[in-house]
Amino acid sequence: MDKSIRNFCVIAHIDHGKSTLSDRIIDKCLSEGHRKKQDQVLDSLEIEREKGITIKSAVITLNYLSKSGKTYQLNLIDTPGHVDFTYEVSRSLKACEGAILIVDASQGIEAQTLSNYYLALDNGLTILPALNKIDLPAAEPDKIAMDIEEELVIPKEDCVKISAKMGIGIDDLLEKIADYFPEPNGDQSKPFKALIFDSVFDAFRGVVLCIRVFDGVLKTKDSVSLFHQKTVYEVEELGHLGLSRQKTKELSSGDVGYVILGIKRAADVRIGDTLIHEKDRTLIEPLDGYKEVKSMVFAGIFPIDTNDYADLQDAMEKLTLNDSAIHYVKDSSLALGFGFRCGFLGLLHMEIVAERLSREFGMEVMLTAPSVQYKIHMHDGKSLEIDNPALFPDPNYISRVEEPFVKATIITPEEHLGSIINLVIDKRGIQKDIKYNLKRVEAVFEIPLAEIVFDFYDLLKSLSKGYASMDYEIMEYRDTEIVKVSILVNKESIDALSFLVHKDKAREKGKRIIENLKEEIPRHMFNIPIQASIGSTVIAREDISAYRKDVTSKCYGGDISRKRKLLEKQKEGKKKMKSIGNVNIPPKAFVNVLKLKQ
Repeated sequence: MDKSIRNFCVIAHIDHGKSTLSDRIIDKCLSEGHRKKQDQVLDSLEIEREKGITIKSAVITLNYLSKSGKTYQLNLIDTPGHVDFTYEVSRSLKACEGAILIVDASQGIEAQTLSNYYLALDNGLTILPALNKIDLPAAEPDKIAMDIEEELVIPKEDCVKISAKMGIGIDDLLEKIADYFPEPNGDQSKPFKALIFDSVFDAFRGVVLCIRVFDGVLKTKDSVSLFHQKTVYEVEELGHLGLSRQKTKELSSGDVGYVILGIKRAADVRIGDTLIHEKDRTLIEPLDGYKEVKSMVFAGIFPIDTNDYADLQDAMEKLTLNDSAIHYVKDSSLALGFGFRCGFLGLLHMEIVAERLSREFGMEVMLTAPSVQYKIHMHDGKSLEIDNPALFPDPNYISRVEEPFVKATIITPEEHLGSIINLVIDKRGIQKDIKYNLKRVEAVFEIPLAEIVFDFYDLLKSLSKGYASMDYEIMEYRDTEIVKVSILVNKESIDALSFLVHKDKAREKGKRIIENLKEEIPRHMFNIPIQASIGSTVIAREDISAYRKDVTSKCYGGDISRKRKLLEKQKEGKKKMKSIGNVNIPPKAFVNVLKLKQ
């Protein structure tokens, strides 16, 4: 076992400086001639660099010459910070012995800081706190170090003070990494065993697996297989992941690297599986993977132009090659045509997918309103899991409905606590715990997931002037009273606009939708009723008045019966027109109304 290997990841709340720190570590370990002149080197997607967030974990192998003269091989994994991408963090932790926990020295411990800390603790990692942004005027590194000691039970002396942007303290951090983090455990003499913790797709080589070797040695031409599959592959290429792939002859215990097996479809690889030598299958127990990623938010994706369906299907297939968290099935709508029903990790994930479809594939798409998955228990004893309003059964056959609840941890300055509690109550939440720490409050709530996938995060930031942070985890399903609200235009149901909502909020939301729809649909030659209904009960209504021609304008006098006759004739014509007339709803109306619902 090579004692000089250090496998570690960088974890933090969103926007606390993970990618910037990764850049500075790369700067220190690579000579100027090898360093790409680009910030956020490990953020491979254009949208990551533009938004300043990390979406996918990225690994890089670096060599660091310490002050003692010893060379260390650093396997660094940069991870996302947003709660939607916690699954990426959990994958990275399985491949590491240590984690750098970055805390903004001006903002302190945030909700996702705590979440990632406990995630790392559960995986048995050694945690090294780094207080970033100490160059800011509002920075209070000594106070934050005390907070870390009190809340996370890590001695304040272990905190490294840095400024990733200015390059301050990076040398001290690298020395601490070499001394503080343990060397990997493993035995080269044992049968080969490696964890597949990520994969990327190469257009020429197929699926490239990112692996962490725990025991044994892997060489080119070896016959290997995935533990949960029977297919045998030959190792075509392996190596370390630097700024580009660096081929080596072998990977041994403790190494983090890549392997190419000639796999052509990403669907053939199960992330979290164990890579083994086929001859050792009966001798090996698989490594503990991590829990399968589960979609939390569901929405329909439809092309603006129905002729682009085949192109959208091709784009979705390519997108899932480097984002295994997207799940989709074919879907169709009377109003929107053919499209896909997709599962996402959260609203940010949904937004990112839509933007990537637009930027990378030139697809202009329309997203239906996001919903969550409900469990429907029928009178006949059967149970259904429904995320699409179109599949919601007749209420007469339903015994009860369950919806998912989350445990939400909100950290906020004390002065904003009152308005945040009011917001949570309005969203059907329940306060469970509250802790005061100087001027900051950590409050724990139980809230229906359906209430936080729309505008909750925006309202939270608005009420707290941007200072509150939130993290949540799925709890269990609980009984609820969910109804399906249908939107009818000229007494015809528009399936794309129907939605599932708690019965107490059905009228308010339905009214808002039809008022907006009234502004979007142009006037016709006949009156158009727009209704929101639960089953056969109309809960809100608006009318678009018809164009009206003044048929009596040429009657300059004479008997009133002449005018009445003309008006009656016009009225009969309007009735006939309404019975055979179709309402033209422009695509823009769907886009605007669906945006409102989100």
